[in-house]
Amino acid sequence: MNTILRVDSTYTTPDRKRTFFSEIFPTLLFYARLFFIVFKASRKAKKGVYAGSDWADSSFEVLKRLEDAGLKIHISGIENIEKQSGSVVIIGNHMSMMETMVLPVIIQPLKEVTFVVKESLLSYPIFKYVMRSRNPVAVTRSNPRQDFKTVMTDGVAKLKNDVSIIVFPQTTRSETFDPEQMGSIGVKLAKKAGAPILPLALKTDAWQNGTKFKDFGKFDRTKTVYFAFGEPIVVEGKGSKEQAVVNEFIAAKLKEWTKGA
Repeated sequence: MNTILRVDSTYTTPDRKRTFFSEIFPTLLFYARLFFIVFKASRKAKKGVYAGSDWADSSFEVLKRLEDAGLKIHISGIENIEKQSGSVVIIGNHMSMMETMVLPVIIQPLKEVTFVVKESLLSYPIFKYVMRSRNPVAVTRSNPRQDFKTVMTDGVAKLKNDVSIIVFPQTTRSETFDPEQMGSIGVKLAKKAGAPILPLALKTDAWQNGTKFKDFGKFDRTKTVYFAFGEPIVVEGKGSKEQAVVNEFIAAKLKEWTKGA
């Protein structure tokens, strides 16, 4: 299984010389390579032979192709994933398609993991086979009551079976962070399952939204990509305090990264 190289539980894109085509046509070349990665993964998933290690390998390929396109990626706090022996609920902000593609290579080699996703992703052309193979918690985003029930039943069952869950509780992707848009579903899930929370702050707006197709935008190579995992949090009481800690972690990291840009 491929995994990112870690030094003191961090990863930073090494300096490398890019090819002529990746320098002149970075976005076009990336999407051509991405299609090949997803197509190859989907063929295996459709046959029922796409395991967690294969998912991590595909994610590793995407990470490298993003770097080939000129994006600098920095990941920190990996030790906070490693130190937890059981399953966890990872709660983060949501900016772009990138986190869905890159997070598996960070987490899957350390813990079996899946996402809470929109049901529509399970019907996404080609990619649907990969997503279905990961047995995610699928929600409608149109029926809050049913979605809550699904997360509380399916999500708890997975956590009890040592499968960690990634939750993006914002109502939609956003390049800015508004704590008011962060739902409490992840905290409630962690509380019911008795699992710790790992806050996740990320800044992936270097992968911009597309004009015609939201998932397929251009790259802004002037922006650094960041992922940071916080210290584990045990939910006590109603969980409002823990929700505030998650929000504060994300807000503080985004402020730090913006100031350092």
